[in-house]
Amino acid sequence: MSILNTYMQKEQQLKQLQEELDRLKNDDRLKTELDFKNHLEELMHEYNKSAADVIKLLDPKPASTKAASTTPTGRARRKLKIYENPHTGEVVKTRGGNQKTLKAWKDEYGAEAVEGWLVRTED
Repeated sequence: MSILNTYMQKEQQLKQLQEELDRLKNDDRLKTELDFKNHLEELMHEYNKSAADVIKLLDPKPASTKAASTTPTGRARRKLKIYENPHTGEVVKTRGGNQKTLKAWKDEYGAEAVEGWLVRTED
């Protein structure tokens, strides 16, 4: 593409952007939001507060903290299952079925029997 074509293309894009900007300047919603922003900045200056102070005031719990019931992948956290072997009295706490001792019990006594040893579940 020649430099003249590039120039003409950029000039056309500039014209389109200028038209969009003019439309936005005449939009009442923009005027309302700018008015709100100016009032808010005046109040912040009057009370010597920063934007971070206002955010803390309006949303005291940080947005970055995730619920304790979810994993980093966003998936719901599994419930803690507590099993007690009636033969040995041994207790196993697990959130998944791939626990070594639990697998050994299932191999020895059968999965159905071991599921019967479930004492309780916790969150």
